[in-house]
Amino acid sequence: MFHTILIAYDGSNAADKAFDYALDLAHQYGANLHVLSVERPPEIAEDIETEALLEQAEAFFEKHFSELRERVGAAGVVAHFNVRVGHPAEQIVLGAEELRADLIVTGHRGRGVFHRWLLGSVSRLVIAYAHCPVMVVR
Repeated sequence: MFHTILIAYDGSNAADKAFDYALDLAHQYGANLHVLSVERPPEIAEDIETEALLEQAEAFFEKHFSELRERVGAAGVVAHFNVRVGHPAEQIVLGAEELRADLIVTGHRGRGVFHRWLLGSVSRLVIAYAHCPVMVVR
């Protein structure tokens, strides 16, 4: 049923919970797990290049990825880790399309400053535009 699962991971508690679900599904179905983290560019134009922002984001997420790699190894799942720069919902949807993912898993709220009542704005947009099923873990 699932061959490729993309998990949107931002380091939040909700993302950790979603990761556990995605890892369990990948283990059950023998699916490849793709962990995608997205760093949003600054809202106000700053003198920072995308490459520099990507390097900073990779350094930030690498701390999380090392722990996730241990959990993936213990579960016997094949996993790939990637960091992108851009609008999170757009990059998650694009990443899923590029991978031809069978499922996107995301937490219900991320580490952003503003939260919606029921779902985070990123989750809402991913649900609206994804080509495949989306599991939002609460």
